[in-house]
Amino acid sequence: MLPSRGRYGRAVRGARRSRLMGVRTVWTTVSDGEFYCPGCGGDRNYQRRTGRRRFTVLGLPLVPRGAAAPVVECVSCQERFGTDALDHPTSQRFSAMLRDAVHTVALAVLAAGGTGARAAVDAALAVVRDAGYRDCDGEQLVTLVEALCAEPGRLPGFFAGSGAGASGLTVELREALEPLAPHLAPAGREALLLQGARIALADGAYTPAERDTLTTVGCALTLTTEDVTRLLKSARPTPS
Repeated sequence: MLPSRGRYGRAVRGARRSRLMGVRTVWTTVSDGEFYCPGCGGDRNYQRRTGRRRFTVLGLPLVPRGAAAPVVECVSCQERFGTDALDHPTSQRFSAMLRDAVHTVALAVLAAGGTGARAAVDAALAVVRDAGYRDCDGEQLVTLVEALCAEPGRLPGFFAGSGAGASGLTVELREALEPLAPHLAPAGREALLLQGARIALADGAYTPAERDTLTTVGCALTLTTEDVTRLLKSARPTPS
């Protein structure tokens, strides 16, 4: 059934008015780069744009109507998103952050427990290689841990009970883990802690220093104290 004349007439007049007058946003590109596009689901180029709204008559901009919120526009799909889309790391950046986090956790656990046990070194080496450091070997890993422990302000003396060393370790882990934590699902954060736990357990039960280190890892990954306790209790060494 056709709409009544009154309704039809109002619809026509409204369509005509929308063609005669309206509000148009004029966009200006202020920067560009690469980001993870939520629309495409992958890394894409973007343009960061600011906008000015204007009231138009017959398509001509006449009266300013204020600024539009800045947006990020995907060059590929041309979808527009809030600027917080730039907070999400690109896939390449996320992979690098995760690789560095795994590496740092492995080194910290070895530093806490010492590098004298071959089983612990082998467990750490397996984790580091799986993370992407394919060319790393056990000797390199031990040398790096020893260098970190000898460098002032980083890991020195942690497993000897030095307060300064503990602070250095906490900073080292937080720098690697805290930027990553918001982009990891809970299962991913738990898996990262469990990797460190398996390294610690490779040569026997947790030492106090290893447990403290793993607690620091859990805190940096925003895991609760209860979750850290549960995960450390449930962890088992990786079968050789």
